[in-house]
Amino acid sequence: MLHIEHFSKSYGTKKAVDDLSLSIAPGEIYGFIGHNGAGKTTTLKACCGILQGDCGRITVGGLSMQEDPLGCKRLMAYIPDNPDLYDFLSGIKYLNFVADVYGVPADLRAERIRLYADRFELTKDLASPISAYSHGMKQKLAIVAAWLHSPRLIIMDEPFVGLDPRAAHILKGMMREHCDGGGAIFFSTHVLEVAEKLCDKVAIIQRGRLIAAGPMDEVKGDGSLESVFLELAGDTSLGGQG
Repeated sequence: MLHIEHFSKSYGTKKAVDDLSLSIAPGEIYGFIGHNGAGKTTTLKACCGILQGDCGRITVGGLSMQEDPLGCKRLMAYIPDNPDLYDFLSGIKYLNFVADVYGVPADLRAERIRLYADRFELTKDLASPISAYSHGMKQKLAIVAAWLHSPRLIIMDEPFVGLDPRAAHILKGMMREHCDGGGAIFFSTHVLEVAEKLCDKVAIIQRGRLIAAGPMDEVKGDGSLESVFLELAGDTSLGGQG
């Protein structure tokens, strides 16, 4: 579903991502972990076509992000770590705007909006302007919007930040449901306990270089993901963006 081949990206003299190769298959929840500044967000944005790499190749569903970015974007949804929504719109107008962009028919969008907004107890707030939403409510709205067009690939950067425990539980269920239906998810997180329980595979990145990747059971072995991460990454500082 998503293939990253020898991807590199620098900002001036700083190498943010260095020769990264990963593959996420249909049906997989793939976690991406690393310290602040490790290169996670840069990688995720490149996978979505927001950033251009210095070298390497990224494909989505067999389409090249470099050669057919619109084709790739039709197959995916992206939730950034801090959803930047249109505050002047109401929640429902924003969802209809996203549905229009992806060509979701009126009857189907209404059904999906009702389904996902009800799950997050957001329905009663959809008539309100997004400017009045809390961070958690904006995160829920971004999740609903991402699921609207039934993307084959969903990419998320720290999706659990700002969610209350109930909403986080619902999102985890939706992620599993999406992948059980043949979709794929690639997401970054600092919540290692969640990654360990939820992910089929995991990749650990440090200073832009991949230091471990594979099925969760193989990567963590007899220990916990946290212990393996701290041992491989070499220190105990966690939190924030990467």
